[in-house]
Amino acid sequence: MKKLLFCLSSRLSNRPSKFRVTHFRLYCDHPHSSLSRRPGPLAYYKSLVNQGKLKHDAYQEKVAFQLDNLLGRLDQYEKDMEEYHANLAKWEESRENERRRLLMNEAKAKQQGDASASVNKRRNFLQKWMSRLSRTDDIEPGVGKWASYLNRERKLDSLVGRRPTAPPAPKGLYIYGNVGSGKTMLMDMFYSATEGIVQHRRRLHFHEAMLQIHDLMHKVWKGQEMEKSLQSSISNWVMNLPFDTRIKEWIVEEERYKQEMKMKNILPAVADKFLADRQGHQRGASILCFDEIQTVDVFAIVALSGIVSRLLSTGTVLVATSNRAPRELNQDGMQKEIFEEFLARLEEHTENILIGSEIDYRRHIAQSSIDQRTYFWPLDSTKIEEYENMWNIIVGQSGGIVISQTLPVMFGRTLEVSESCNGVARFTFEFLCGQPIGAADYIAIAKTYHTVFISNIPVMSMRIRDKARRFITLIDELYNHHCCLYCSAAASVDDLFQGTEEGTLFDLESFQFETEIEGSKLRRDVLAEGTVSSEGSTTGIISLLSSQEEMFAFQRAVSRLIEMQTSFYLEGVRNIHPYFQEKQTDHQMNITSTIP
Repeated sequence: MKKLLFCLSSRLSNRPSKFRVTHFRLYCDHPHSSLSRRPGPLAYYKSLVNQGKLKHDAYQEKVAFQLDNLLGRLDQYEKDMEEYHANLAKWEESRENERRRLLMNEAKAKQQGDASASVNKRRNFLQKWMSRLSRTDDIEPGVGKWASYLNRERKLDSLVGRRPTAPPAPKGLYIYGNVGSGKTMLMDMFYSATEGIVQHRRRLHFHEAMLQIHDLMHKVWKGQEMEKSLQSSISNWVMNLPFDTRIKEWIVEEERYKQEMKMKNILPAVADKFLADRQGHQRGASILCFDEIQTVDVFAIVALSGIVSRLLSTGTVLVATSNRAPRELNQDGMQKEIFEEFLARLEEHTENILIGSEIDYRRHIAQSSIDQRTYFWPLDSTKIEEYENMWNIIVGQSGGIVISQTLPVMFGRTLEVSESCNGVARFTFEFLCGQPIGAADYIAIAKTYHTVFISNIPVMSMRIRDKARRFITLIDELYNHHCCLYCSAAASVDDLFQGTEEGTLFDLESFQFETEIEGSKLRRDVLAEGTVSSEGSTTGIISLLSSQEEMFAFQRAVSRLIEMQTSFYLEGVRNIHPYFQEKQTDHQMNITSTIP
């Protein structure tokens, strides 16, 4: 049976193309399955202009040119980083071997010194270690551990030498400009072109990045990684050493202290796990494409400063987009010292480039290609009936059987979806935005369903500002994952965020972080104990957004809702959405498996 978006694509692709556009998602004439190297951003941009799919824009061409130059430098940088990582691996192996040799010499000295002492009754070593894993007393005072650790590190520096120096990374780009000016489109062109050139690459939107950082921080904070590493150390070598139980316990405590030193600053520890693909121990350069950088609250500033600074200092190339220039990100002056350090890193490792166009090209598309059958307003009986008929049509095309489904969400939570059918799901506005759920839930929905129906969307007002904030986050994620969206709403897209007699809206772009426990203290702990000063009370971390920031939130949501109704956007759903990407991958794997 034909899928929904195949029908949409066929229907819309037959329309005459009498207009040119300058901002649309990267989904045409750029096949994901091609084995040959993809065209660079500049060549691809020019080809789209020549085909009449884009209107030429001097600002966009300048950015494409800069991205193309960066892409050209990545080939050699990848080779340099592979060589560097090979040298680094040898250095780490040599240093670890020497460290263990030093530790064994110290253990032998301790064993010989205790040879004449009476031997206490032996106990099962593994059970004792597990029971004392969280204890630091009775083994060696903290000062003694610190002195022992430093002394051993100094000896290692003289025996093995200093850590190899990473090759200088090409400067990345920080692209900023107005809503709808083409920032994300150009970044996506660059990201697509890096496939096959750079081994480690990620493309993240702000919401998803913050959630992943928060999840990693929580895992590191709970000591899961350290405990896993310690258990591995014991099973691999400590248990088989020719020492008595007490000396083995001393070795374990030394190993534990080494791990504690590595985990002392939580943000660099998280950064080291944030980007690199550990599967197969692959080595090479790293690219992070970061869409919509924001500093909406104290946590965002602290997290971005720690994570991004660490990645930049270890050779990651950053390409970022934002509505604001770097120095305008923090207009409310939160965490000034930390923010200045973050800016210094950005200025050192990226070049700022402005897309100065005042045109919202999403609106330009909509003037000629908007599909009125995806957004139904107002909420009268006629439009409601049309909306329900469309749901029935799409369900029929998708298999006809509507079921409930439980979606896994980050932090061990789940979300109940009452109506779904083979990649299609239906919700009410109240269900998605009227309860305390957030970006993690919306990401789960956006990844699972290529087509989403949302009914009874009201005009946003001060009375429902929390719902409005969630709605903007929801639209961000549906757009980022390229979902097809059907809506029934009380007003046109342009009038949704105009406010009511209750007043205008504010604070819509603040991001509410989530954990599996309501009211988690993790963010306070990070600020208080993660080598970061909070400069005051952190019990109520809130967003302090200016009226200009509020305007960016309105404009972005409206602009994206408009683009999501266009034929160009709808034609791309089948090529881009994760649902179809997985289907394509499974199909290719099945074909491969049948080849003799």
